[in-house]
Amino acid sequence: QKTPRQTSKPSFIKKLLHHKDDTFHDLVGKDPSMLEIYSIIERISNTKATILLRGESGTGKRVIARAIHKADKKRRDKPFVEISCGALPREIIESELFGHTKGAFTGAINDRKGRFELGHGGTVLLDDIDSFSLDLQVKLLRILQHKEFERVGDHKTIKVDVRFIVSTNQDLEKAIIEKKFREDLYYRLNVISINVPPLRKRKDDLPLLVNHFMNLYSKENHKRIKRVSDDTMNILMNYDWPGNARELENIIERAVILDIDDVIENDDLPELLVGNAMASFDTKIKNNTAGAVSLKDALREPEKIYILQVMKEVGWNKKRAARKLGVNRTTLYNKLKKYNLLAQSK
Repeated sequence: QKTPRQTSKPSFIKKLLHHKDDTFHDLVGKDPSMLEIYSIIERISNTKATILLRGESGTGKRVIARAIHKADKKRRDKPFVEISCGALPREIIESELFGHTKGAFTGAINDRKGRFELGHGGTVLLDDIDSFSLDLQVKLLRILQHKEFERVGDHKTIKVDVRFIVSTNQDLEKAIIEKKFREDLYYRLNVISINVPPLRKRKDDLPLLVNHFMNLYSKENHKRIKRVSDDTMNILMNYDWPGNARELENIIERAVILDIDDVIENDDLPELLVGNAMASFDTKIKNNTAGAVSLKDALREPEKIYILQVMKEVGWNKKRAARKLGVNRTTLYNKLKKYNLLAQSK
C-alpha cells in the first residue's frame, strides 16, 4: 500500500480551501483528519491511481469520490459514473457494468453500453465493492489491470480510459480470510487507501456541517433560517451520530422544513434526539443530590431538557418548579411558552 507523505504546512492546506466558504470541492471540515484527506486528494488528483475509500456508512465516501473527480483537471469535465454494487440485482449486474449486444439474452433487443464504457475518459465509483461476487471480481481485476473488457454476448474487446474509485464499509481483510474477497483484487485496489473518519471522531466539524446543510436546505426550500440555537447545538454536539454525516444532513433538512421562524430549536429535532439528550441528562441529575443542580449550572446543558426534568419531578406544579429553578413564575411561564411546554403543564 502506498500512503502519500503527510504534510503539515499550514500554507499548503490554506491553498486547498476555497476562501469563500472554506470548502474543498464541496467537502466540509477542518479537522486534521479531513485536512489530510484534502492533501491526499490534491496530490493524486492528476494521476490514474485507483483509490480505495474505507469508512462507516454515511461518512461521505461518495462526496469524497466526487471531490477526487473534480480535482482532476483532465477528468473533471468527463463523466462521473456511480455504481451502487449492492443495489444491482445479480441477474443484470454484468449487463449494467459491461453492456450487452442485441440478442445476448432474453430482452436484449438492442446493443447497449455498460457503465464502464459510459465512464470513458472520466471516473467510475464502485460503491460497496465488497458485494461483488467472486466471478465478477475476476472480471474487475482484468479491467483494473488492462482497462479492457467485452460486452455480454460479444467477443470484441473494448478499451476504456477510466479512473476507478472503490468504496466499502466492510473489513476486506476479514473477507479475504473468509474466502469472500480475492486477495489479488484487494492488492490491486489498495493502491491509495483513504480512511474516512466517522462524525463522532471529528465533532469540531459538526457546527460547520450543520451550517452547510442549513444553508443548503434553506435555499432549496425557499426559507431564511438564520441559525441554530445554542441549546439545540448542544444536543447535536452530544449525540454520537451512528449514521454519521448522512444522518446529520437528514435531520437538518427535516428541521429546516419544519421550522416556523428563523431559528432551529429543540422542537424542530426528532424526538429520538431530544429523548437521547434527556436520558443522558437524567443520569447526571440522578448522580447529584436533590437540589444540587441550579438553573445557572444547568444552562451548560440544553435548557429545555433541564426545565422539563424539573417539571416532571414536581408533577408539573409551576410554583414548586419555579422555586426549585430559582426563577419567578413569570420567567418560568415564558420559558415554558418558548419551548412549547405550556400544554403539558396545564
